[in-house]
Amino acid sequence: MDEAVAIGEAKTNLSRLVTRAEQGEEIVIRRGPRKVAKIVPYQTGEAQSLFGALRGRVRIGDDFDDPIPEFDPYR
Repeated sequence: MDEAVAIGEAKTNLSRLVTRAEQGEEIVIRRGPRKVAKIVPYQTGEAQSLFGALRGRVRIGDDFDDPIPEFDPYR
C-alpha cells in the first residue's frame, strides 16, 4: 500500500484491485491529491463474540447488588 490509486484508474481496474484485496492488500483510492476511500479484504463475522458465549465461565457474587458503603450518599 505504498501509493494511492487514482479514482479513474480504480474504476478501470476494479476487478484487479478487488483481487489484490482478496489477497490481503489494502488499496487506498484518491480523488486528486486527497485520499478518499480504501478497499480492504472482507472479514467474516466468525471472530465476533456471541451473546452467552461466557455462560458457565463467569460467576457473580451473592453480594453483587449490595450497597457499597463508600458510595452511601447519606453518610
